[in-house]
Amino acid sequence: IFLVGIVCHMLKCYSDAAYDTMEHSMDFNKALILGIESSCDDTAASVLEISSKGSEIKSSIVHNQFNLHKEYGGVVPEIAARAHAELIDVVVEKALKSAKVVMSDISAIGVTAGPGLIGGVLSGLMFAKGLSVSTNKPLIGVNHLAGHALTPRLTNKIDFPYLVLLVSGGHCQFLIVHSYKKYERLGGTIDDAPGEAFDKAARLLGLQQPGGPAIEEAAIKGNVNRFNFPRPLLDREDCNFSFSGLKTALMRKRNELTEKQGGLFEKDVCDLSASFQQAMHDVIIEKSIRAIDLYSKSTKENQTFAIAGGVAANKKIRHSLKKVCETKKIDFLAPPLELCTDNAAIIAYAAAERFFHGDYDDTTISARPRWPLDNQKPAILGSGKKGSKA
Repeated sequence: IFLVGIVCHMLKCYSDAAYDTMEHSMDFNKALILGIESSCDDTAASVLEISSKGSEIKSSIVHNQFNLHKEYGGVVPEIAARAHAELIDVVVEKALKSAKVVMSDISAIGVTAGPGLIGGVLSGLMFAKGLSVSTNKPLIGVNHLAGHALTPRLTNKIDFPYLVLLVSGGHCQFLIVHSYKKYERLGGTIDDAPGEAFDKAARLLGLQQPGGPAIEEAAIKGNVNRFNFPRPLLDREDCNFSFSGLKTALMRKRNELTEKQGGLFEKDVCDLSASFQQAMHDVIIEKSIRAIDLYSKSTKENQTFAIAGGVAANKKIRHSLKKVCETKKIDFLAPPLELCTDNAAIIAYAAAERFFHGDYDDTTISARPRWPLDNQKPAILGSGKKGSKA
């Protein structure tokens, strides 16, 4: 009911712009792409201008649902989906107004079609479908992971192929990006993603969500050597990660201290945070070195290693990866902090890459809770009726 209602409301709001035909909007030297993102708990819209001179983010509106979920200790899918449905038209309107454009100026609509929480993905995708039909604009369903993986081309216009570490709340994988639609996975997490592990660690220590920034802040005052947490899978020569055991080790140490002292002192929380972050840092750095070595065997010129996703905002990890790249003599790229977390500008750019190749979707496109970028490799997180997880 919510989805039907929001589409009907949107059709009424934007029907005046329907005079602009699809053929009229296709300028392959310059384009304005409307991006829409709703895969988790951020309702976002952005207008991106693409030309021969490069990319310019004309607007980027992100409405976070933190206050709706904080009492539950994590994102509640049903609450997130309802909030997306209620906000999506408002956020899109703000993005257009901030960019000082109207729908008739837009060349194409890019929208996250997966992976993500299915209710949220459906809210954005259904809205985008209705908007596409009512304005006769091309519709492009974007893989959310591709949005992050292509961010280095949005910010720095680098050439293919490059290596990216996509490290976020729901995903962690090394990808060689060969083109806008070809990705080669070198490794990834076999259980928790780093952002997920940070969130769970923060909950265990009574810190706020999202967990990554909270752990990082507490770690500044902590002793990284007080607790010797495990470095999972470092004994294996591949590029895969595992963070579930690290989280369990933190829980056990917390319980041990609580039982011994009757609770946790501030120093304990800081030391636990610092030791936990250090263990995760060490694993990510070592696995990145292995991934860079594999990438360098196949790519001899213009080598670039980039990071993307929410955990890419972690200053300690960014700094160490930059030093690794300096040692390896390859270029290092990290996106601006505002492009690390979920936003619609990266979705608009991923859509733009497809737009200039005439690669569109129609209204039969479906929302996908799972959508691996590399379909040639076996799933590392398993699969089920809905397909591979990653």
